[in-house]
Amino acid sequence: MRSVLSALAAGLLLGSSAHAEPSATNGHVLFVKVGCYQCHGYQGQGGAGPRIAPDPLPFDGLAAFVRTTSGEMPPYTTTILSDNDLADIYAYLQSIPRPPALADVPLLKQ
Repeated sequence: MRSVLSALAAGLLLGSSAHAEPSATNGHVLFVKVGCYQCHGYQGQGGAGPRIAPDPLPFDGLAAFVRTTSGEMPPYTTTILSDNDLADIYAYLQSIPRPPALADVPLLKQ
C-alpha cells in the first residue's frame, strides 16, 4: 500500500509527463548508470555517502535534495536525470527490503 501511495504522490508531483507507474527495475539500472552506487552502495546501504535505503526520504525531499545539493554530491538537474528517471530511482530505493534482524541470522545465534 505504501509503495502505491508513494508512486501516486510521485506522479502528482511530477505532473502529466510522469510514468503511469515508476519502474524499480529501470530505477536500479539508472542508479548504477548515473553513479549513485559509488557513494551509496548498490543497495543504498551507504558508504562514502549516507544510507538512503530501505525507507528513503519522502519523494519530494529526495527530489529537492538531488536537484539542488551544493555539498559533496553534485546536483542532478533534469538535463542529467529526468523527473521520470528520478521517480524510477525512488521506486528502486523503495523496493529494497529491510535486512533481517541480527537475532534472526543463524550464524549470529549462539
